[in-house]
Amino acid sequence: MNRITTGQLADGRQIIYVDGPDAPPRRASDTRPLGDRVPSGELRWDALVGDWVAVAAHRQERTFLPPKDECPLCPTGRGSVPSEVPETSYEVAVFENRFPSYAPVSLGGESVDAGGLFETRPAHGRCEVVCFTSEHDSSFKELPLERVRRVIDTWAARTAALGAMPEIEHVFCFENRGREIGVTLHHPHGQIYAYPYVPARTAQLLARAEEHLAKTGRLLGADLLEAERADGSRVVLESEHWTAYVPFAARWPLEVHLAPHRDVPDLPALGGEERDDLAVAYRELLRRLDRYHVGPAGEPLAMPYIAAWHQAPARVGREASRLHLQLMSVLRAPGKLKYLAGSESGVGGWITDVPPERQAQRLREVAS
Repeated sequence: MNRITTGQLADGRQIIYVDGPDAPPRRASDTRPLGDRVPSGELRWDALVGDWVAVAAHRQERTFLPPKDECPLCPTGRGSVPSEVPETSYEVAVFENRFPSYAPVSLGGESVDAGGLFETRPAHGRCEVVCFTSEHDSSFKELPLERVRRVIDTWAARTAALGAMPEIEHVFCFENRGREIGVTLHHPHGQIYAYPYVPARTAQLLARAEEHLAKTGRLLGADLLEAERADGSRVVLESEHWTAYVPFAARWPLEVHLAPHRDVPDLPALGGEERDDLAVAYRELLRRLDRYHVGPAGEPLAMPYIAAWHQAPARVGREASRLHLQLMSVLRAPGKLKYLAGSESGVGGWITDVPPERQAQRLREVAS
């Protein structure tokens, strides 16, 4: 059972502590002189492709790779500067991002439609930071299973709470790890974006899922999982409730999908046993990622990665959507990155450097 404590930071942003029943009470106050919150940015309509782009100039000032003693995600008292987390310790902490791409409705903004080609609207939504642990030098894969389960519960609870907000259309939980990915803070953490629209990639996935459902009466995600399990050559691991596999048309030098055996649209729909099993399977996958590449002396190399939870939008297409995690990395070999250059960035024509079957074989070889 998790104990939830909600508080407020000095500028009015919300902070939420997710603890076990034996954790100390959370009563610390944020005494920093932060001033007012940044106002909401804006969304601009890209008429060329039919998608929204967020403009958030204040993010240019966000903290960038500070030294350990200035980490804003460590508990207060461990460094030389005040932290975003007032407590001196925590298990899991969630707070509104100080430099958000999307901000609450209360921070204002107006819509402008200049003939349909230059339409703008306020970037209303919410951006949250999820701190997985108070230990700066740790990582997700080093968390004990009960703490992994607590993070999973946090993702599910925040998905439900944010998705219930009237202005929110989609909730996206993700983690960026590694300088190569572009992280600005090394402390183990992830983020949650609550969008006021359905993002383009999610809309594309949903359109294919709805088309498949209309033609076959079955879920596309379920049929893909069944086909991968039947083939077996790209399956990485299987448990009672989950299967991990490298997709047949993987785009990244390392890409793994982790899917539940039961048809569920999102994280809140997972049952207790499925969450327990997910904690085991997900942690094992992350541990294998860090053994995938080896250095000159045979030492394992930490894998930069993006972990992205694809779940149903808050209001549309839920009957066709099926939850899955996508793990991906730009590291194609030690010291060599996969750059999204001309073909990928220019026209979206993806070229895979490492065959999916080879990826899966290596991930099986490095099992714990």
